[in-house]
Amino acid sequence: MPVTAEEMSVPAAELTIVGHFDNRPGYATRRVSGSPSWLLMWTQDGAGLVEQAGVSFTAGPGDLVVLGADAAQHYRVAPGAERWRFWWAHFQPRPAWLGWLAEHARAPGCHLVEGVPEPTRAQIDEAFGRAARNARWLPPAARSLGEHPPPTRPAHAPGPRPADASAERPSPAERPAREYAPAVAVSGPARELVLNAVEEVIVLATASARLVGDALRAEEPGDARVHRALALIAAEPGAPHSVASLARAVALSPSRFAHLFTAETGHPPMRAVRRARIRHAARLLEVTDMDVGQVAAASGFVSPFHFSRAFSHEYGMPPRDFRSRLRPTP
Repeated sequence: MPVTAEEMSVPAAELTIVGHFDNRPGYATRRVSGSPSWLLMWTQDGAGLVEQAGVSFTAGPGDLVVLGADAAQHYRVAPGAERWRFWWAHFQPRPAWLGWLAEHARAPGCHLVEGVPEPTRAQIDEAFGRAARNARWLPPAARSLGEHPPPTRPAHAPGPRPADASAERPSPAERPAREYAPAVAVSGPARELVLNAVEEVIVLATASARLVGDALRAEEPGDARVHRALALIAAEPGAPHSVASLARAVALSPSRFAHLFTAETGHPPMRAVRRARIRHAARLLEVTDMDVGQVAAASGFVSPFHFSRAFSHEYGMPPRDFRSRLRPTP
């Protein structure tokens, strides 16, 4: 019979653990007192029903769930779903992560980043694969002695598979290239490598979701091709964008794209590119010590003179004055 976990044993707060599950109906984990560590779950296929901090929601493919510590939690294969295939990690968050997750909070310590776009999903899968490998990282000298930690499933993993899971395993085509048993990052370097991958996952998910949201809010109702172009511009403002390159990216002719973009946003495509580049430059002036020429090049401007003129038109002052106001010299 399927196993349901009531008040599962939980990992110690200081442990960093990563693993991959592919579970069928009947899988569930309930922790009445919560967990001393944070838990991240990245759904690849199927759906999971998650309850924590008094809220309940379903996580599907492309959804990232991040649950804080010390709150009762219950998660399981969603009713009606045939499976729930997901990566997971227990960890202690770095301070910056809380700011990235804040706008995705469903309740205190309960976050759902919905609808991560397709191109980013593969990057997140790769990051988890790295995390699973790096959890077992050892220096080359130790590896030469055959001191690999055994890939066993610890008792404190998020929850059990159903008892009959071996008879329902997905085909090789449905599984990752390698199945990773839950792994505890024991050494300090291994733990930092896993946390770096977790940070990459959170940044990719929150940033891509924000870009999509900004594009969708730019003009409602709007054309998905214009939204896609806006997202491309925002993601890499310094790239050599042109009307032709943006039109190719959304499968339109340059003339049709320019007309549609202007009708949707009220300004031509290259004006949107220029504004995105200037805003990117403003951030570089604020947070880096790059000189004005370097900022101009990194933001896609052909010359410092052209950059200075465009920046002054947008902000009412030259780039150097802008930086000095934000970062006065002691």
